[in-house]
Amino acid sequence: MQKCQRIDPLRLRAVNGATPYAPVADRSLWTPVTMPVIGDTNIRKDDTRLRIFSGTANPSLAQEIASYMGLELGKINIKRFADGEIYVQLQESVRGCDVFLVQPSCPPANENLMELLIMIDACRRASAKNITAVIPYFGYARADRKSQGRESIAAKLVANMITEAGANRVLVCDLHSSQAMGYFDIPVDHVYGQPVILDYLASKTICSNDLVVVSPDVGGVARARAFAKKLSDAPLAIVDKRRHGHNVAEVMNLIGDVRGKVAVMMDDMIDTAGTIAKGAELLHQEGAREVYACCTHAVFSPPAIERLSSGLFQEVIITNTIPLKEEKNFPQLTILSVANLLGETIWRVHDDCSVGHAPYSTLDID
Repeated sequence: MQKCQRIDPLRLRAVNGATPYAPVADRSLWTPVTMPVIGDTNIRKDDTRLRIFSGTANPSLAQEIASYMGLELGKINIKRFADGEIYVQLQESVRGCDVFLVQPSCPPANENLMELLIMIDACRRASAKNITAVIPYFGYARADRKSQGRESIAAKLVANMITEAGANRVLVCDLHSSQAMGYFDIPVDHVYGQPVILDYLASKTICSNDLVVVSPDVGGVARARAFAKKLSDAPLAIVDKRRHGHNVAEVMNLIGDVRGKVAVMMDDMIDTAGTIAKGAELLHQEGAREVYACCTHAVFSPPAIERLSSGLFQEVIITNTIPLKEEKNFPQLTILSVANLLGETIWRVHDDCSVGHAPYSTLDID
């Protein structure tokens, strides 16, 4: 049997008397490719692999985050049909991209949560490489345990829904309880809004010897203690609260001394303001000179505005994790932005950097 002869066209030798040659591609068909220059500082801001999309819950915060990062928000079409169903379509390609979806599950919680799930599903079906759900305010966080028989743990259920929808990572701000991070089977980056409030309080002319940090309930002692340590290691006081029902609180007594001092009440959220208002009444009865209320999440369910604007507080300091309607503003209210905090965290997650690396660890990032 005659064996086939192997011919290597790249060897410079004649075959069957033909002139030796090597095949050359037609250069007119080439597409020029511009390679980035090492050390080019513009690469990060023009990074086409990082995309930020906003839901309808808090578009102003998402725009602030994108502006801090030097990016534009991704184009997305979100609408609701006549029967209430939600429609989501990405208006640009996210194939192989690192996608961040900014959508707090604030009131209406169920609408915004469902919208987030559909956004995640749309990105997953569009072949996004990584999907991070940026949830400045995590709804259902208070339903994190069974305090009575036959209750649901809705925080775990919501975590499962976000994971099953296709999210690869979650970025949240000031969870009601840190153990809720364990409800997720995907990585969770937990940032705190305290540094933003601390910076603002530091700019005020309040003598550090006059300060006392007050926890509105026993469950917030760890949060208040950490806040007091950052605030010139101020002393700590605790309001003992007995709750008789959901959104109903009764103050019993005060642990600590606030007489003649400026009391700063710190909590993760203010809902109906029943707890913090009753606490402020008790602080004034105990001789506090001024009372400041600070929180990260301003849910402000009725009658919160009436309670907070009644004259009990010198100032109410909140952040913009939840959008506040114009009619809910009152003279004592101060709104701070967490856009820079979240934007820097997004950059670090995208760059695979530690979000707790110095000097950023001074901002109490996990």
